[in-house]
Amino acid sequence: MRAGDLLAVVEAMKMEHELRAPHDGRVLALMAKPGELLAEGDALLRLGAADLPGQAEVPREATTAPAALRPELNELREREALLRDAARPEAVARRHASGLRTARENVADLCDAGSFVEYGAFAYAAQAKRRPVEELIRQTPADGMLTGLARVEGIRCAVLAYDATVLAGTQGLRNHQKTDRLLGIAHDERLPLVLFAEGGGGRPGDTDMPIVAGLHVPTFASFARLSGRVPLLGIAAGRCFAGNAALLGCCDLIVATRGSNIGMGGPAMIEGGGLGRFAPEDIGPAAVQSANGVIDLLVDDEAAAVAATKRLLSLLTGRMVHGEAPGAEALRTVLPEQRTRSHDMRRVIEGLVDRGSAIELRAGFGLAVHTVLARLGGRPIGILASNPLHLGGAIDADAADKAARFMRLCDTHGLAMVSLIDTPGFMVGPETEARAQVRHVSRMFVAAAQLRVPFLALVLRKAYGLGAMAMAAGGFHAPLATAAWPSGEFGAMGLEGAVRLGYRKELEALPEGEAREARFRELLARQVAEGRALNMAATLEIDTVIDPAHTREWLLRQLDGAVARERSGAGLDPW
Repeated sequence: MRAGDLLAVVEAMKMEHELRAPHDGRVLALMAKPGELLAEGDALLRLGAADLPGQAEVPREATTAPAALRPELNELREREALLRDAARPEAVARRHASGLRTARENVADLCDAGSFVEYGAFAYAAQAKRRPVEELIRQTPADGMLTGLARVEGIRCAVLAYDATVLAGTQGLRNHQKTDRLLGIAHDERLPLVLFAEGGGGRPGDTDMPIVAGLHVPTFASFARLSGRVPLLGIAAGRCFAGNAALLGCCDLIVATRGSNIGMGGPAMIEGGGLGRFAPEDIGPAAVQSANGVIDLLVDDEAAAVAATKRLLSLLTGRMVHGEAPGAEALRTVLPEQRTRSHDMRRVIEGLVDRGSAIELRAGFGLAVHTVLARLGGRPIGILASNPLHLGGAIDADAADKAARFMRLCDTHGLAMVSLIDTPGFMVGPETEARAQVRHVSRMFVAAAQLRVPFLALVLRKAYGLGAMAMAAGGFHAPLATAAWPSGEFGAMGLEGAVRLGYRKELEALPEGEAREARFRELLARQVAEGRALNMAATLEIDTVIDPAHTREWLLRQLDGAVARERSGAGLDPW
């Protein structure tokens, strides 16, 4: 026997153990027979010395020839191949023909190269009672749901993506189980989560489970439990209905393509409820869902959605990114000299934040305010700003809801806030009050009172009444600091209205025409002069007045070292 040759195989504890020759030798005697029961220490054989001729050197090339793959490894390779898009060319071709990408293409675009670690890839639809397993393996890869961990712009995340090419992206038994597994990991590890939500909701065809209604599902509660604990970002493209839409609605921010449809019920559910027959594209089109506030960011296609999600994730996680400062001098002329002339607040925002860093949220909804995520000196911040181009900046119910939710978003993720104020106050009138204005606008005060992040207020021009106070986190002494540009003007209500009400009798005593109008202008000029920013600073009602060109510097100095106070970690209201 040569050294290393197999001498015997001993079975113990249902495992076979090889006994090999420790050196060259000759077997002199067998001490045990095959199948014989042995005790510890029993002799198996006697090995003696032997003078064996030398063995010719075997060329290295001959010893490194690749061994044939074992059957089980071949089976693994075959199953892995069935998971790839190339295994279903017709389904992929239909997807591309509709202008959309596959789930795997979207995940690959989102994740840093080579970082995606998939969970539950070998699952298939729980329909073995009605379809052959081989067919299910080929046609329902991953049970229509990609789940895994990855890095996105270097940030460790959980990623979930419904595959609309598999059973229309519906939620089946096993893809719910896969989702629950990842949600648990995201919760325990505090991982941000990105959800590609396209799909048709619950799947009625899964039969391999002893249940009745299929409502014993922890997914929705588990997903909602992540709110306030980690950033939740949802992407909608194509059709997103029912259960898929419910998960999407739990996200902190929703990015959707212009061709998407989002609804709590798809065509089948609507028809089944006796509500009529509708085409999928008629249910919750993106234009409608952007105008009503469901969608936070509307983009052209999935590539743009993924790119935007990466930027939003970086902002919500507080990552510092070096940015370029805009020219400061332009802010001195951004406002019209005429005090009643409207202006575009977006120009002010662009003149303050790092170049190219601003992302406006819910741009189609609550138009009287802008809500923007951006960077200031590399630091992620939230900007709440009046929009004088809509209702003169007066805050209506939608704008109040938008502002309150944005404050909670920033507070949840520890983003310092800057409020740019140019508002005549809350919107008033019978039509407005019919929309529960009292309740809606009061949400701004309640949300601001719970803020734990640094909050800075800057009055650019009009700061009238309760609406201005709401934009200043509840009052001008509520923020960390409140400043104004020299153009700022303050009053308990709109100055024109204050003059007409406060001096009604005096004005009505004058004949209509030039005399009355001249007196009105005189009284108004007095009110404007009294309500000037410098006067407010002199009486300590605000902290300071600053040169517009120094605004960015003032903000950066105020935020230097400012940190968020301890937060409750409560969930973020989806609305």
